[in-house]
Order: sequence, then structure tokens, then C-alpha cells
Amino acid sequence: MDNALQHTAVVVTDMLNPYRHQDADLLVPSVRAALPAVVEVVSAARAADVPVIYANDNFGQWRSHHGQIVDAAMAGEHPELVEPVLPDGDSLFVLKARHSVFYETPLAYLLGTMDIARLILVGQVTEQCVLYSALDAHIRHLDVVVPTAAVAHIHADLAEAALRMMEQNMGAHLLGAQQPPWPPPSGS
Repeated sequence: MDNALQHTAVVVTDMLNPYRHQDADLLVPSVRAALPAVVEVVSAARAADVPVIYANDNFGQWRSHHGQIVDAAMAGEHPELVEPVLPDGDSLFVLKARHSVFYETPLAYLLGTMDIARLILVGQVTEQCVLYSALDAHIRHLDVVVPTAAVAHIHADLAEAALRMMEQNMGAHLLGAQQPPWPPPSGS
């Protein structure tokens, strides 16, 4: 693995979604637009041996595990938005119940055991789970990278504000559509 990437992980947030929730109709068009970039980041990570960690809601199913969440998402309203980003055999998985990928999950411990210092956040929802996850990563002194084309939103205006907050208040590196997530930004 490239030395610059050895402390990097990609976190795929809530992409295993059955789209049977209140805001699904507002979210789906943005997910459809972001999906190619999410696939590109995940594929590039896998090719570079960068760990890919799925952090996904359990949708209140406290007896569920990642296989059941995958099955429920594939049986949901938009399996075409799920299938391209399904976890592979090397992917790691963290169940979450709230917005942040860190809140009450073992993610911080997992990242520590892997000596991860930089997170590339992709997925949904920019103004909710991605924003709160970026904040929680920032307060844990992790470098945050957000490829802006690889995050989906419910409300475009709130997503724009959230990205600005991540950049201004948390020092997140926002990458435009033409900027690959590697090599990591200089000065990190």
C-alpha cells in the first residue's frame, strides 16, 4: 500500500437503505446523482487496499446484523441504488442507531486498532449523518476528507451549509468532482 494511504479509511455512510422513510422521495434523486462518485471512491479504495468501512443505520431492527441490512436494502424501493455499493468480503461493518458513525458504535476503537488518521466520508445524508460524523471525527483529531460529489442530501441548501461548516469549522478537506481522494491533501 502507498505510504500516504496506510492511515486512511473510507467510511460509507447509510448507503444500504431500503428507502422506505419519510424523506426518501426527496433523497433518492440526490443519491442517484452521487452514486457514480461513491462507487468510484469505494472502487479506488479497494484497488489501493484502503479499508472500506460501512456504517449503517439498523433502522430500529435491534436483532439485525449486516447481512440482514443488506437483504432489507436490496428488497427495498431502490435496489439499483444499493447494488453498486454492496460490501465485498473485505469490507468492515459498523451498525449505528443515530446520526454519527461514532455515536455508541465501536468505530473509534476500530480506527485506533488500524492506526487510521484520515477518514474519507461518502454516502448520505450530507446535512445529517455526514455532518455529524465529520464533527465527531474532527473532535477525535482525525483528518476528514469529503468528496462532495460522493455525498447525497435531502435539502440542497442545508447540504451546502453543512459542507461549508465541515470545511470552515472542522477543517475538512472538500474535494470537487474532478479531485480524486488520493493522494491525501498536502498539509494533513
